[in-house]
Amino acid sequence: MSDIKVRCALKWNSQTKLGLDLTTTRPAPLIDAHIHVDSYPPEQQKLLLASLADSSVQAVIAVSMHLDSSRANLRLAERYPGLVRPAFGFHPEQALPPQAELDLLFDWMDEHVQQMVAVGEVGLPYYNRLEASQSGSPFDLAPYIALLERFIQFASKHNKPIVLHAVYEDADIACDLLERHDVTQAHFHWFKGSAATTERMARNGYYVSFTPDLLYEEEIRSLATQYPSDQIMAETDGPWPFEGPFTGQQTHPRMTADVIRTYSKLTRQDEAAVRQLFYDNTRRLYSLSD
Repeated sequence: MSDIKVRCALKWNSQTKLGLDLTTTRPAPLIDAHIHVDSYPPEQQKLLLASLADSSVQAVIAVSMHLDSSRANLRLAERYPGLVRPAFGFHPEQALPPQAELDLLFDWMDEHVQQMVAVGEVGLPYYNRLEASQSGSPFDLAPYIALLERFIQFASKHNKPIVLHAVYEDADIACDLLERHDVTQAHFHWFKGSAATTERMARNGYYVSFTPDLLYEEEIRSLATQYPSDQIMAETDGPWPFEGPFTGQQTHPRMTADVIRTYSKLTRQDEAAVRQLFYDNTRRLYSLSD
């Protein structure tokens, strides 16, 4: 058994030896650890947020795409206090704006640092770079690395978790930067990568989150059975659509319940205990209070 699996088993055992019968208590609430609430059409935003209580969803981590997106998520957080927990940043899978525009974003984040639960979504443009490579087009990664380092420095300065879009070899670059600036509160959302990178992330205490594709993607299912159980969460990345049993459905935070149910089956654990585990993990990383 690999070191990562041993640590996972030990951590799980330490959490379940509490003398509590979780199956007889009310299930823990759900938290969507990564969703683009502001990317839903306005009327869908209202319907989605109004439906969360009936779906046992206590909160959503609302990540941002850029400055306007950050402002929109702040407005939602003010309208739905405690329910929408905003993270501010710049999604890497888009062209970089002028430096002055990025400076405005960082200045705005400084002004609203007390209202943000995290820096995000930030990272590196793996898919855009891959598309450019396949078409024979040039792609300069250096400015994206510099921007990511600036976000990591911001997170370090303000002691905020950072939400990362960094998969495969990009995750190694992100790990290098996180280690350089001693940032340990890192959340790699929808992560995919090598065994060596996965071991490194787990060893450093970084968190990962699983989307509804845990129900049908073998790569994600394999990761789920190996990663330490106290460093995992559930997300939807909505409004991104999913396949399998979710084909044709609007992505909704309640789908995190399906993620948790599937994880409990994969690991042969009690679903109520797993639901409590995911809830506690997410609250701990994001310092969420009632």
